[in-house]
Amino acid sequence: MVFHKGKSGNSAGRPKGTGQAMKLREAIEADIPEIIAAMVIAAKDGDTGAAKLLLDRVTPALKPQAVAAHVDGLNNSSLSEQGKVVISAMGAGQLTPEQAQQMLAGLASLSKIIEVDDLERRLTELEKQDHDH
Repeated sequence: MVFHKGKSGNSAGRPKGTGQAMKLREAIEADIPEIIAAMVIAAKDGDTGAAKLLLDRVTPALKPQAVAAHVDGLNNSSLSEQGKVVISAMGAGQLTPEQAQQMLAGLASLSKIIEVDDLERRLTELEKQDHDH
């Protein structure tokens, strides 16, 4: 028999429903309502593992909520000064490191936008000068 790289000897694959997980599902399918009831009773009786298992299956995980942060001194200053204000606010405990990181990322994005606007303005001026000559 010759084996070719990337070719399976069983191109149809294993038939669905023949794996161990499927066998287990079939074996407990009729008992699922009783199993769930027993888990609920165990959770109510203080079994934290049962409670966690049930809650993990029926409630969505809590996502961290972003909290608005206000930092004085960001207006009417250069981008580098604004960055220093953000870092100082983090050092003083007014911002979490994550909030400071997000604000600094925002300042970096803003600086790129300003740079592109400036290059576009300069290119337009050069094209106008070239056209006028």
